[in-house]
Amino acid sequence: MSLLRAVATVSGFTMMSRITGFARDILIASVLGAGPIADAFFIAFKFPNFFRRLTAEGAFTVAFVPTFSRLLQDKGRKDALEFAEEVISIMGIGLFLFSFFVIIFMPTVMLGLAPGFIGQDWLFDLTVELARITFIYLTPISLVALLGGILNSFGKFGAMASAPILLNIILIVSLVFFENSMETKGHVLAIAVAISGVAQFIWLLEACRQNGSIPKLRRPRVTRRVKNLFKLMLPAVLGAGVVQINLLIDIILASTLPSGSISFLYFADRINQLPLALIGIAIGTALLPKLSREIQRGELEKAKRSQDHALEFGMVLALPAAVGLLVLSQPIISILFERGAFSPTAVDATAQTLFCYAFGLPAFIIIKVLQPSFFARYDTLTPVKVASFMVLTNLVLNIILMQYLAHAGLALATSITAWLNVAILTFILKQKGLHQHSKKTYLKLVRTFMASAVMGMGLLGLIEFAGDSMFGSKNSNILSLAAQILLGLFLYIIPVFLFRVIRLSEVRQEIKSWVKNNQ
Repeated sequence: MSLLRAVATVSGFTMMSRITGFARDILIASVLGAGPIADAFFIAFKFPNFFRRLTAEGAFTVAFVPTFSRLLQDKGRKDALEFAEEVISIMGIGLFLFSFFVIIFMPTVMLGLAPGFIGQDWLFDLTVELARITFIYLTPISLVALLGGILNSFGKFGAMASAPILLNIILIVSLVFFENSMETKGHVLAIAVAISGVAQFIWLLEACRQNGSIPKLRRPRVTRRVKNLFKLMLPAVLGAGVVQINLLIDIILASTLPSGSISFLYFADRINQLPLALIGIAIGTALLPKLSREIQRGELEKAKRSQDHALEFGMVLALPAAVGLLVLSQPIISILFERGAFSPTAVDATAQTLFCYAFGLPAFIIIKVLQPSFFARYDTLTPVKVASFMVLTNLVLNIILMQYLAHAGLALATSITAWLNVAILTFILKQKGLHQHSKKTYLKLVRTFMASAVMGMGLLGLIEFAGDSMFGSKNSNILSLAAQILLGLFLYIIPVFLFRVIRLSEVRQEIKSWVKNNQ
């Protein structure tokens, strides 16, 4: 499967996931608003996800996929699957025991995670209760990452990319049919999160069975290959841990700000995550196994072209997305969330946060393109060193900016840190001789920026010309926003071709390739 087709597959299912995710968040915003119960649930929801990214999606994937791909290529399917079985037996037991003890000591954990809630006994106790329920989610969702790594190595990206849709559907159903069935709506959502973890695990098991690659249960045993995997994982775990520390710092600091701050950050981040998931995560998911194969075969020039192509493709989508979020942050938040318990004041606060997150969107996607160059070479330590420095930078910026911008300052600090991360990773790749972007790539990035700037200025001109008349009733708001997005797309596509960011011949070639591969 070509990189473009793999990215399209992941992006397509991710788009479906994000659409259902927006429906979920709109419903949560309407029912919970941006108050204390919402803050408690979002902390409880984020907590197992911190560890999921620590033990599974990040650290595990970057170590497991290259190793599994090498075994698959060198020794065949049977040996590769035996390795996966060895890993899953150890992971399953380890995650279960870890979750058990964290759930028991959750009150102590929350003293550090939500210090702003201390002194508000009912809110602190509610957060502990919800977190104990949601932490059940960790074990099955971490095993989902292992099964997804197996399928991705076989070039099967659909099942893993579509799994989050189940989470969204289950949360929506829980609120629609069981909204008032428990002590709080937060309890309903927390139980739905736990159920969704099991549902996604079953979904991936079935996909592996259909692919003939389902791992069999075996007695847990720490083999030499498992030890080597954990050695590779350790730097990545530390690196993922550093990233999660940044996120934890944001939550800890936000808990000390006025009520609703955690919710403002959550809803703004959800919007910003749409292009990040569609572009950055999709490219990173597809690029890692491709780079691993090319580097292991010694096809270094081909690997270089793959990474350049990934960066060019990512920025063609990311730069206009970032500009669009910067210009339209207010109407986007208003139209999506301003209903029910979500007030106009909450809209303004969330829009400010989205504006600050959007500034760093291209940087987050570039990081997703650069990191596989290290991971494919089994270098998981260098990104750790860079990320460790980023923690201190982010903390200093957080403390400074939150004094002036409150919760929005936390978002802006995250974006500035991401750009600094990009600069350092690019410098290291060049110094080590691992990768240096071609002049053609840099030229295409400049042209892409120019096309995005044209789009942004056009949208700003339209808003300035039309003023408040663009927005009337809620229905006209939706139509107006849709019209602005379509106009922005039109204003972007024209300079994209005029500035030769994309050539018609390239489009025709991709279409021919897609048709040929699907005949």
